[in-house]
Amino acid sequence: MTSPYLTRWVGAGLIALPVSALMTALSTLKPQPDQEKDPQAWAEFVSTPTYLTSHLIGSTGGTILGIFGFLALGIYLAGGRAARIAVPAMVIAVFAQTLLLVPSVISTFVTPAVGHAYLAGIPEVMELEFPASMMATFLLGLLLAFVGQVLLGVAVWRSTVLPKWAGALWIAATVIFYPLGVVLGMVTTGSSLPTQPVGALLAAVAGGWIAWTAVHGPRQQGRHPRG
Repeated sequence: MTSPYLTRWVGAGLIALPVSALMTALSTLKPQPDQEKDPQAWAEFVSTPTYLTSHLIGSTGGTILGIFGFLALGIYLAGGRAARIAVPAMVIAVFAQTLLLVPSVISTFVTPAVGHAYLAGIPEVMELEFPASMMATFLLGLLLAFVGQVLLGVAVWRSTVLPKWAGALWIAATVIFYPLGVVLGMVTTGSSLPTQPVGALLAAVAGGWIAWTAVHGPRQQGRHPRG
């Protein structure tokens, strides 16, 4: 049996899954101009209030809500047959989101300052280099986010309380967003690709399916399936 208080909070966290994905999709809809090829266009792009708002809400806010959602999904599945996958996956996914908050905050607040400095007649600001540890943190966060979210999708697939195909859709969304979106964008255009919002939108559908099933399923009555 679970307390109604915990059930409500877990339900709210599961609802955060699709909301987080939609917020992430918002921040990746419009790719940035190439910083090296057209620094003027890049500086103008990152200096707008729209950029700050979309990254504050979409990137940073989406990452924070993602932490809440992954915690809730791990807790929801912790009492069932997929617990051995779900709990470690939750830990990995939450740890990854925490790491990704670092570049997210830098992109949200530092990048506009660099753009403003360039437009104010300080072109040398474009030579600013972040320490290699920041890139290492970002890459580790991406790797762990991919692994953790794929495992969460596997846990959903193996559970008896959530739709299998919601788990499969979540895995597909993770593959499209990370390897085919973020990573491919880094090594090609240096910006977001259309695959990122597509992957995020698919994750929103999968997360909404998971949340709907959980909120309206038997677990709401306080039953925990055991594996």
